[in-house]
Amino acid sequence: MINKQRQKLQKLLDTHYTLRNTENELNQDNPDPLLVAKPYQQNPHFAEIALICALLSYGNAKMIVKLLQSLDFELLTRGIDRIQKANFPHYRFQTREDIQGLFMLIKILLESGGLFKCFMQGYECYTYKWDKSHNSHHAKILSGIYHCIDTLYLLAKTHKIPITQGLKFLLGSSHSSYLLKHHSLPHNVSCLKRWNMLLRWLIRKDRLDVGIWDSHLHPSSLILPLDTHTFRICRKLGILQRKSYDLSAALEATDTLALFNPNDPIAYDFALYRLGQNGIL
Repeated sequence: MINKQRQKLQKLLDTHYTLRNTENELNQDNPDPLLVAKPYQQNPHFAEIALICALLSYGNAKMIVKLLQSLDFELLTRGIDRIQKANFPHYRFQTREDIQGLFMLIKILLESGGLFKCFMQGYECYTYKWDKSHNSHHAKILSGIYHCIDTLYLLAKTHKIPITQGLKFLLGSSHSSYLLKHHSLPHNVSCLKRWNMLLRWLIRKDRLDVGIWDSHLHPSSLILPLDTHTFRICRKLGILQRKSYDLSAALEATDTLALFNPNDPIAYDFALYRLGQNGIL
């Protein structure tokens, strides 16, 4: 990328970051799942509430927000029996039982030490060389995510919670064993958009993101939560050359964004998402 193009792109990214970095950006007319999660930021179980919100965040933004607003997150403070007796909505690929199963898993995760403890166990265990991106901490982030996915599947098996196709879709797939063995990734794996979006909420801190983990983890480690909107926009702006929508693309786009803001490359995520969502470019 030549200097003139880079300067022009830097100005565009910084302008739209400033434009979008306001709490007024989260509203019913311009919906985003963070609109539902953020009011719980003082809740001691915010990370777990945010996890549920993130994992259910696929499809139409208005429908996502409508679904999340219908959920009773206070159930996480009650016993498993209350969750088993509660009524849950269905959503696209998930039956009521799938969403109930998700709540039960997150409740059990809370009783096992919570999301932060689980993530850090995976994050800290990766100490090998890494060459899939310019940032060695990306492997640690992926190791943390995969460990959380592995743990949730193990908890489901231990507590006899059925792993349906709907629940599998929500949790995602782990490649932790491949990562540890090869210090790399298998070809064309999931970009983990919903998990990386969750970490953006939890680690970054500005007028949008909450940053309750910011004293333990640094925003420079984050991976872009690549979705179809940001993938298309990143390709159009020259941030991304890769043609496949996968984790390698997310890593490449993150490396490019780090040229503009090495300490916080994912600061531009929400602005890129809105550019794609609103069809501005």
